[in-house]
Amino acid sequence: MGIFKRKDSKNSSLSENENDSFVSVNSARTSNTSLRSPGYKGSGPPASIPELPIARPPDPALDPAAYLRSIHAVRERSNIILNKAKKNQLNHFDVDMSKFEATASYVVSIIKRDYAPDYENIPPHGRWQHFDVGGRPRINQLLQSWPSRIDAQERTRRLIDLFVVSVLLDAGSGNKWSYRSKESGKVFSRSEGLAVASLEMFKSGLFSSDPTEPCQVDGAGLKKITTEVLAKGMQHSEQNPLAGIEGRAGLLIRLSEALNNQDFFGVDARPGNMLDYLLGHPSTLASSVPIVPITTLWTVLMDGFSPIWPPSRTQIDRVSIGDAWKCSGLPNSPPAQQWESIVPFHKLTQWLCYSIMVPMSKLMLIHFAGSDLLTGLPEYRNGGLLIDLGLLTLKPQDMQRGIDAYKENAQIKGQPSVEVAPLFCADDDVIVEWRAATVGFLDELLEEVNAQLGLKGSEDQLSLAQMLEAGTWKGGREIAEVSRPNTKEPPIMIRSDGTVF
Repeated sequence: MGIFKRKDSKNSSLSENENDSFVSVNSARTSNTSLRSPGYKGSGPPASIPELPIARPPDPALDPAAYLRSIHAVRERSNIILNKAKKNQLNHFDVDMSKFEATASYVVSIIKRDYAPDYENIPPHGRWQHFDVGGRPRINQLLQSWPSRIDAQERTRRLIDLFVVSVLLDAGSGNKWSYRSKESGKVFSRSEGLAVASLEMFKSGLFSSDPTEPCQVDGAGLKKITTEVLAKGMQHSEQNPLAGIEGRAGLLIRLSEALNNQDFFGVDARPGNMLDYLLGHPSTLASSVPIVPITTLWTVLMDGFSPIWPPSRTQIDRVSIGDAWKCSGLPNSPPAQQWESIVPFHKLTQWLCYSIMVPMSKLMLIHFAGSDLLTGLPEYRNGGLLIDLGLLTLKPQDMQRGIDAYKENAQIKGQPSVEVAPLFCADDDVIVEWRAATVGFLDELLEEVNAQLGLKGSEDQLSLAQMLEAGTWKGGREIAEVSRPNTKEPPIMIRSDGTVF
């Protein structure tokens, strides 16, 4: 058992279905950051820490759906595409490996500009920083606004509540939408605008069923959400359109049903109650600080939130896999099995993981073993960087197909019609291959970036989460602003339904 328990009656149950197959953290795909808390990179793990076992991925031959839903499968499947990319054998992109070192150098230049020489101060990629847009520490101010009688566990639950809703709302906003803060009057767009909007809705009690406690999210509160209610909260209008507003509202509505899982989310159906499940789980190590295997957290997010994903997503044996897609670069003909043609990404689940680990680390000093199993996020900023710097180039026939789709889409009222860029749906083979290559190349870039910074092999080498935060995500945004100053959109556009990007 863990060393912490709820002080009230809302204790969560323990799972009886644990995977009996384990692999040492040190023999998995890890580095010396494996046992470091992502919120405390640089401070390292506790002085004396035993080796913690990490669950192996399920055998795809026996349970392909469970395998594709595992965190292990994201990197393993994407690496098949990466290996083809390094040989310039992709179906939809030409790959110029001579641009790889220059791509890493650009990332290094962004990191040096903003953090040199104090690289240990780079925060991990997560939602926390987006709330602090404009230099205002909104999360710290939120914490300070709560009475001192609210203990660390309840503060952490509340932040998990907020971060879960905010991440689920954090799909691409489109280039016409912005949000005017009700508190400061300042205007924010894109991911930061979505963060501020979600924070202000959270503080107003929009997601809570308890009028005496607005700063929480619970299933009953989420049942109040409609497309119209969310549109009002997000300041969505014909003049200020937020892409995928119906999809975002649908996610929150389905989240209200997912929170009925009392094992993970307690009798009051709050996302934050997963903290109690994690602290009381048999796999959690009661050391001087609690140590949670990343696979335990992953199970909560994948199993607990599986009902929220639209039913149209890829299925294996009638099991919804979530953010996973068929890819022509993988085997897709006999004797290959159905699962072998699929590459999973679980981008929003990974974004959730990265984001909620931070408050758990900062407020509860939780360390996560095996966090290196998480991958780079396959979204348009990281992926756009690779295209804008010439490492990847869309092949002519696909470029023309995408341009034709863009022009057709531009005829629809309210759709973008400047700075022409190829347009595809999220399930298009171009997008799936692009995302898989992005996951693979982010791992490669991490090695090269650490080498160019002179940190490779040292205790101070950057984690993947740090490079995402300070380098590739930020660099992808900045190069997009230079390359397409009118829209600041990525080099390839994706039809957003509000649930993928």
